Amino acid sequence: MVVSPESRMCPSGWVGMVVLGNSAIVTTPNEDTAKTVRDALANLPVAAIAGAHSVRGVLPVARVLAPAALAYVSDDRFRSMVARGLTVEQLPGEHPDLRKLENVAGADDADEAELDEITSPAFVIREGGEVVAAAGYRSWPSRTAHVSVLTAPEWRGRGLAQATGSGAVAHALAGGLLPQWRARVPASRRVALALGFRELGAQLSVELA
Repeated sequence: MVVSPESRMCPSGWVGMVVLGNSAIVTTPNEDTAKTVRDALANLPVAAIAGAHSVRGVLPVARVLAPAALAYVSDDRFRSMVARGLTVEQLPGEHPDLRKLENVAGADDADEAELDEITSPAFVIREGGEVVAAAGYRSWPSRTAHVSVLTAPEWRGRGLAQATGSGAVAHALAGGLLPQWRARVPASRRVALALGFRELGAQLSVELA
């Protein structure tokens, strides 16, 4: 349990929970909340700490961000993917064409993908000159590469996320980093699994009443 008002594990003022294997970390915005949460979670098994239903059973939850699966891949398990007939190119992470893609995708999907925070090159696919899919990663502590993937709504379901995500993951592995994939929706989880990722944990964010 860590008191961290500026924690990036959850929205400001919320409680963030991450479970990996048999370990968990919980961040709270202040000491009073930490005591409440610590007492409430004390009797839950570690695996249940990132479960919305179990947390609602012991805490007064006002809002919740749906649990996200956390998946990781090693070099020997990675499966490279290509999009037939399409070319994946690289752009700087701050390229304006990525901001155009975020506008097309909408605020919710753009906020979840966090393409604006990548520190790697962006791996993109264009159609008619416009970027319709992109992926990259942000370097996190302990040589972790947090992967971001975003596809324009009308281009989803065509393998573009696999192709651009594959480019980002290959780049991270070549740099000796551990790719991390966070997915809240089934489609994103399927892309990660197709690339060889294994789900090893979960993340949950809750706002207390």
